[in-house]
Amino acid sequence: MNHEDEAVSKNCKRNAENYISHDALFRTQRSLRRRSHGNPRVRTIRQVSELAGVLLLSWPQTLSPRRWGCRATMPSETLWEIAKAEVEKRSSGSEGDGLEIGEKSVFFIGSKNGGKTTIILRCLDRDEPPKPTLALEYTYGRRAKGHNVPKDIAHFWELGGGTSLLDLISIPITSDTLRTFSIVLVLDLSKPNDLWPTMENLLQATKNHVDKMIMKLGKTNSKAASEMRQKIWSNMQKNHPDRELVDPFLIPLVIIGSKYDIFQDFDSEKRKVICKTLRFVAHYHGASLMFTSKSEALLLKIRGVINQLAFGIDKSKSICVDQNKPLFITAGLDSLSQIGSPPVPDNDIGKLHAHSPMELWKKVYERVFPPKSVNMLKDTKDPARDPQYAESEVDEMRIQKDQELEQYKRSSSKSWKQIEFDS
Repeated sequence: MNHEDEAVSKNCKRNAENYISHDALFRTQRSLRRRSHGNPRVRTIRQVSELAGVLLLSWPQTLSPRRWGCRATMPSETLWEIAKAEVEKRSSGSEGDGLEIGEKSVFFIGSKNGGKTTIILRCLDRDEPPKPTLALEYTYGRRAKGHNVPKDIAHFWELGGGTSLLDLISIPITSDTLRTFSIVLVLDLSKPNDLWPTMENLLQATKNHVDKMIMKLGKTNSKAASEMRQKIWSNMQKNHPDRELVDPFLIPLVIIGSKYDIFQDFDSEKRKVICKTLRFVAHYHGASLMFTSKSEALLLKIRGVINQLAFGIDKSKSICVDQNKPLFITAGLDSLSQIGSPPVPDNDIGKLHAHSPMELWKKVYERVFPPKSVNMLKDTKDPARDPQYAESEVDEMRIQKDQELEQYKRSSSKSWKQIEFDS
């Protein structure tokens, strides 16, 4: 064997040892997929594994053993090293910091029993009856992008209890996940008296936390924080007349009015007040606004909007502002001139003392739909005492244990008082 043939033989042997078998590689991928959620380090390793599989299947015909004896130049790196380098190259893009490009999160908040769970199940094609949400719940969905390409993953969070568990908002929304987050606010149109307090409390609590996370992100990655601000303003045209008059959320926001089938039977003037008010609130916060019900056609529209948030599908440009039909307005397509002034007689507007347009709309809305008393609006802070989770046997035992605890506290207090300390 001459020197040239010997070199080719060694080259072929080295490359043959470097190639990973299909079976072993795919077993590794399956294992990593199961372990990847919630662990950024494992997610990055999983990316390498997935990409290695794609490279292996799409490798040129030099994989054929019959061609290993040829003098064609073959890469000296292992397949794993090539995949790792490609992942590092992709991670250096706009998403960065170990976040997968195909992973997004959607956070559902809103009215208690407003239909949040139903919307999530419909978006995930799950045919199961919705159950009451206790505190904070999580699920996820996947969508294939193509053959032998890792699936996009969407994380769905849902806050239960209406406005009673606002502190839990800080759990899913962090400075690390902020760039892939969207908010969906679901409001029960069949309960107009509760609508404004629910909307105001949830939006304010969420906005305060998002602003705090933006500031935290800006300290470690000022470029990412700046890009987020620019991106949210891109929904509104540069020559839009309202650019100086609105204060958009710094993450995508969608407001959904549920139970439209009940709402459409309301008096025309009441529907007008609700529609105009929600249009103003949505436009002011740079949000999309749409109504839905159990109608399959409306649910399909909502599903399209949620898929756009979760998987980046093209955004719908359709619009419907007719109060006699279900509203459907994509962010940035409405305007204050189209919405008009608050629905109140001109001679009464001067009597309403307001420091901001939002406060003015609130006063007008509450004149038509006064909020319930504070005691009635106050949600149960302790889920264990929430009537929707009532179970007679458990509740009776709870009462018994509470009584025993109180008795123990009283007896302990008496025993401490009887103790004499040495001076």
